Amino acid sequence: MLSYTAKDGEIEVQISVGLLYQSRKRGMLENGLILSTFAAKHLDNMSEPQMQQYDRLINLPSNDWDIYYWATGVKPTPVEFDNEIMQLLKDHTQNKNRESRLRQPDLYPK
Repeated sequence: MLSYTAKDGEIEVQISVGLLYQSRKRGMLENGLILSTFAAKHLDNMSEPQMQQYDRLINLPSNDWDIYYWATGVKPTPVEFDNEIMQLLKDHTQNKNRESRLRQPDLYPK
């Protein structure tokens, strides 16, 4: 598995902006839609430890398909990523409220 280094010295706003960007710019459309809508909905309410969990989740796995399969429940989530943020992402992916998610949300809501 790849090594992960936390970004020391970043303030929460910088971390949040970086995670929002990284959530939108994925290697595959499916994750771009899932992660960008998840980030738009949850990033503003995440604590710093939760942001670190999300950062690890979207940046540590070397294959975006792994994230997709874990979030959709096709494959079991590895222990190191099975945390409250992954559970939130799984709930978001189920889309129980049947929200329209046909495109990524605007970066700056009107």
